[in-house]
Amino acid sequence: MQIARAQQPIAAATVSLIAWVLCVAAFLPPLNKHTLDSVPLMILAGVGIAVSFIVHLVFIGMSAKRLGRSPVLWVVICVCLFPVASIVGLILFEWFSDQEKQASV
Repeated sequence: MQIARAQQPIAAATVSLIAWVLCVAAFLPPLNKHTLDSVPLMILAGVGIAVSFIVHLVFIGMSAKRLGRSPVLWVVICVCLFPVASIVGLILFEWFSDQEKQASV
């Protein structure tokens, strides 16, 4: 039952992580020429990075709380090992939740 309550914040954390990746990609070589030539685009990408990172941390904390884990610990781990810990954590969560769903059927 706890996994069902945590599905929505985990999905939102995934979407915010994807938004962060897209905003960071604006500063990588194929796109950086266009991004660095436009001040509004630089500002938009920078604000997008900051907002999506903060929202991601909020949703990680919400999902940890709904799963009965320490939200502070999970947010600190996410900050220290970002983005690798977030990606691995989201993949493992989905894998274990699929196994738990199959076991209950």
